[in-house]
Amino acid sequence: MAGPTSIDAYIDAAAPAAQPALRRIREIVRAVAPEAEETISYRMAAFRQGRILIYFAAFKSHIGIFPPIKVDASLEKALAPYRGPKGNLRFPLSAPMPYDLIERVVRAAAKT
Repeated sequence: MAGPTSIDAYIDAAAPAAQPALRRIREIVRAVAPEAEETISYRMAAFRQGRILIYFAAFKSHIGIFPPIKVDASLEKALAPYRGPKGNLRFPLSAPMPYDLIERVVRAAAKT
């Protein structure tokens, strides 16, 4: 079964509760890395800038951000509550989305 072929289609196919967060994350990545190209990879929304800069995806109860990144100690501490078992980030849909923290993650990913 084929999945969405664009980030617009990916967001449109996501659960209504997840769509605002997906749109805002997309805006953040566009602002931080305006040269990055949108793509779908592994059935997730992604941005590529020579390599995959970031993946983001909607799940039943959270927004996931991949792949894990190495960051400074203060950002690592801030991300600790959101780390999944493999280091990926999981932001619950039941809580306010920490967009400022997500922006810091995107900035760190863009620097690596």
